[in-house]
This record gives sequence, structure tokens and C-alpha cells, in this order.
Amino acid sequence: MDAFLDSVRVIFQPMNILLNIAGMFFGILFGAIPGLTATVAISLLIPFTFGLPPVPSLILLLSIYAGGMYGGSITAITIRTPGAPANAVAVLDGYELALKGKAGTAISISCIAGAIGGLFSVGVMIFLSPLLSRVALTFSPVEYFMLAVFGLSAIFAISGTSLLRGMMAGALGLIVASVGMDEILPIPRLTMGLKVLEGGIPFLPAVIGLFALSEVFRLIEKGESRTEITAKITQILPRWKEFTGTLKETCRGSVIGTAIGILPGAGGTIAAFLAYSESKRASKHPETFGTGDLNGVASPEAANNAVTGGAMIPMMTLGIPGDAVTAVLMSALIVQGLQPGPFLFRDHLDVVYPIFSAMVLSNLIMVVMGLALLPLTSYLAYVGKDLLVPMVATFGILGSFAMSGSMYYVAVALCFGVLGYLLERYGFPVAPVCLALILGPIAENSLRQSMIMAEGDVTIFVTRPISLFLLALSVASTAILVNRRKRGVLIAEG
Repeated sequence: MDAFLDSVRVIFQPMNILLNIAGMFFGILFGAIPGLTATVAISLLIPFTFGLPPVPSLILLLSIYAGGMYGGSITAITIRTPGAPANAVAVLDGYELALKGKAGTAISISCIAGAIGGLFSVGVMIFLSPLLSRVALTFSPVEYFMLAVFGLSAIFAISGTSLLRGMMAGALGLIVASVGMDEILPIPRLTMGLKVLEGGIPFLPAVIGLFALSEVFRLIEKGESRTEITAKITQILPRWKEFTGTLKETCRGSVIGTAIGILPGAGGTIAAFLAYSESKRASKHPETFGTGDLNGVASPEAANNAVTGGAMIPMMTLGIPGDAVTAVLMSALIVQGLQPGPFLFRDHLDVVYPIFSAMVLSNLIMVVMGLALLPLTSYLAYVGKDLLVPMVATFGILGSFAMSGSMYYVAVALCFGVLGYLLERYGFPVAPVCLALILGPIAENSLRQSMIMAEGDVTIFVTRPISLFLLALSVASTAILVNRRKRGVLIAEG
């Protein structure tokens, strides 16, 4: 208890509060710009922390982490341009809410749900780190394959009015995800002899193309002023009933995000898609998802932000980064002379407890700053076409280029922009493509590794308890959705 109280005193020192606020601002800013994710922001700012003591430097970086996870939802909601892949799910209902003049409400729900998800995951991190890290260690390729299968079953929830078209879009995503060098055998696949394709299809430029550049092409095609969003903003903060109406799904997303975050390599994109899918499956009115349902924003954004605390658990307790951001944070710890792992808790409680406290404070600052900026961010939805088209195109192209400094990434974004435009024009949903792109490689590699482990015995998937549970969950949730469709419960989503 004394160590915890000391950590609170540390983070409330004026300089540390200033660093937290500055980090939150830069995190939201970088998160909102397509391509400039929290990972990029932390990577760019790590050199500026070398002269700082360990605790202040980590306070700065952790606040960037929290802000970056939320920031991407701002442009996802207002201009249909997710700042990061994990925020792509917010497009489905967030942009529909913006079309109805509720951009401010959607952003505020995203901010509040994200903060609740972040605080929940930090609470789990504080009290259950040792236990949950041991559970995560039990996941072999068998469990990861079944987790990917469970995630892919979400295609049934995000397929719109036509399940067949949704499955076709998902199959297209799986095919595209297999492009590149085989990860087990040194054989190029579907590269058409092009050397540049051997590295595979980079995910973030593909997402930028599917959601952002495809919107540019649609706006250009219309050849008229941007009049889709005609409803005036009458409120910015959510009404009490709207807030309480999303609490259940916020809690659901928080639990899912924390659990997914604990699994090394899973990340916020999987968490957000799973949370959205599960919220829709559990809803009494699933037909409202995709048409502007606040729960469709709250659940995935809570999950996305809950990944932060979850991903810190294996990084701090085992020295295994939970996602790309914690991999960068791990390097920042090592630079400060701190080795993540069991000895960190034994030898450096003076650093561990301030990390816990700083993450709590970061999520609280995120709510204050996010809501304070709402009058500005919500009106991004009303940017005219003459400004919107070049702005989205510029952010999309620069964001893609900034990831690697390669024009190949720009070409990928443009190609997927055309693909997204064509898919939506002919009634195919783009979300299943996005989901398959992230889960396809995980499913394939885990399946092949599992078969090597079991020497070709497929019964391995039903003889391991966690794998069997995930398989049963996938079958049951899919059956529920298919049954609802047969009864005509699900209607058009766009």
C-alpha cells in the first residue's frame, strides 16, 4: 500500500502531469492521422526520452499509447477514415451516426467507452497480472487457430443483407492475405513474379484504401457538393439515457479487449472486431447495427482501448510484448536499464507502481481532453467536399508512405481504394475483407504449426479444453446468427 501511495505522489508531480497531458495530445493527434498510429508516435518520441528518468519517460509514452488508441476513432466517425486498423470497426456505425448529425455523440461515446475499457484493463493488470499471464502461456498454435476461427465467424455478423456476398468478400480477403512468401516454406505465393509482393500485403495501407480512399473515389464520382451530412449537430455530449444504454456493451467490449490483449500478437484489431460481433450477436435488435447504433461504437472502442492494459501484462510479467506498441515500449524499458519480466516486479516496484498509476491517470485525462476537444472534432464531419477529398486523399497517401518510406505502400492503398469502391458499388461489404486480412495469416500459420505438432492428427483441436471451448463457441454463435437470418431478423445494413 505504501508503494502504491508513493506512486500516486510521483505521477502527480507537476512535470509528470505535464508530460501526461502532452503525451495524450500527441497520441490523439497521431492516432487521428491515418497511418500515424500510436506505434509510430512512440517510436518517433522514444529518442526524446533518453535524457529523462525511467518514470517520467514511461508516463509520456504510456499516455501516447492511450491517446493513440482513441484518436483513430475521430476520423473514422467524421470522415470515414480510420486512423488505425483497430478503429476501422468504428466506421460501421460511427459514420452512419455522423450522417444523422450525431458525430459529437458518437465521438464522445467512443471517448468514454475507451476510457472505461482502458481503466478496466488497468485494474485487471494491477490485480491479476501473474495469474492471467500464466493462462496466456498455455496458448499454443492450436488455441490460436481456434481463436482465429472464432474471429472469422464474425464475418456472419458484418455481412450486411447478403450472407453469401459477405462470405465471398471474406474469401477474397483470405486469398489476398496469402500473397507473399510462405512463412514455413521459402516459396513465394500469388506474387505473379513480382519481387515486391514477396513481402505480402501490408495491412494498414490496405485498410486506408478500403475505407478512406474508396470514400474519395465515391465522392469524386458524385460530381457534386458533399451533401450526405445535412443534419445539424444539436448535441455534442450524449444524453444520460444514451450513455447508460451503451454501458452493457462497453463492459462487454472491455472484457473482450482485455482478454485479447493478454494474448501476445493478437492486438486491438481482433479485439474490436470480436467485440462488435459479440455485441451484435447478443443484441435484441441486431438489425440496428451498421445503421448508426451507439453500441456499435461503444463496444469495439472499449475493446480497442482495453487492449492497452491487457497487452502490458505479458510484457511486464513475462517479457513478451502483447502487441506492436508494447514491443516498442519494451525497448524503451530496456534503454532505461529495466528488463521486463518477473524480476521487474521483484527489483523495481518503484517503477511498476507508477506505471499502473500513470495508466489510470492517462485514461482519466483522455476523457477530459477528448470531451474538451469535441466542439472541434465533431465538426470535421461537416468539412465540404472541396476540402474533404484532397484532405482524405493526402492523409491516406502520406500515412501509407510514412509507414516505410516506400511507394509500394502507396500503391497498395490506391489499389485497395479501387477495390473498396468496386465492392461497395456492387453491394459487397468491405468489413469482411478487412477482418480476413488480419486473421487469415494467423489462422493459416497456426493451423500448419498445429498439424506439425500433432503429426497430422486433426483431433488435436477437440482434445485440448480451451481449443474445444473456442470451437463450440464459434459453432454456437454462427448457428445463432444463421437462425436469426432465416427468421428474417437481420435486415439491411448498407
